[in-house]
Amino acid sequence: MRSHEIDYKIYGNDIQLVEIELDPNETVIAEAGAMAYMEEGIQFEAKMGDGSEPEAGLFGKLLSAGSRMITGESLFLTHFTHRGYGKSKVAFSAPYPGTIMPIDLKQAGGTLIVQKDGFLCAALGTKVSIAFNKRLGATFFGGEGFILQKLQGDGMAFVHAGGTVIEKQLNNETLRVDTGCVVAFEEGIDFSIEKAGGLKSMVFGGEGLFLATLRGTGKVYLQSMPIRKLIQAISPMGSNTSKGGRSILGEFLEG
Repeated sequence: MRSHEIDYKIYGNDIQLVEIELDPNETVIAEAGAMAYMEEGIQFEAKMGDGSEPEAGLFGKLLSAGSRMITGESLFLTHFTHRGYGKSKVAFSAPYPGTIMPIDLKQAGGTLIVQKDGFLCAALGTKVSIAFNKRLGATFFGGEGFILQKLQGDGMAFVHAGGTVIEKQLNNETLRVDTGCVVAFEEGIDFSIEKAGGLKSMVFGGEGLFLATLRGTGKVYLQSMPIRKLIQAISPMGSNTSKGGRSILGEFLEG
């Protein structure tokens, strides 16, 4: 199934949203809860499956939905279709601050491997499935890198990354990255998890015990602030602020 051809515009800098312009009967699929606003004529429906295989039976749809549950995503994808006249727009925002990456899957060779919570929305006809990392190291130590999403098609897909996006073109080269900083990569890239270094570096280096290693030829997309690091940075501040306010300012006012 050929993907629908959609026009888009991305707004914002640090906290972005993507606005999709649809012609009559054009559809965009999105993660549940991603919609920010929609204009007149847009109708939406939660469906089991991505709609890339309209002839798939109930078993196929259940299999697709079950695979999404493994990644921790919603059982359903929401389909937004323009049922009116002329053009109409629907917009989607990411769940946390960062950058929205527009990816032309046709130019990416038809397939893109994405971190499990990176998919935001895509033109109808895009197949959204899971890609297990077959390497043993990634299975046990990869964290974010064990279960990945696979996007297949020939249309536009939109991926969300935390912080700033860095695009790297590898030409039979190797790149070592913090496991949480990998957003997406093309199918020609081999992904594995390896030890960060010697015992002292692993324990005291502050870079974690394992690093993601990407080898091969193709594009790699990295993020500067994965959600895991953002939560770790914010949590101690909230805890310390609460304790400080209670022990110093709070007790002073109460006294």
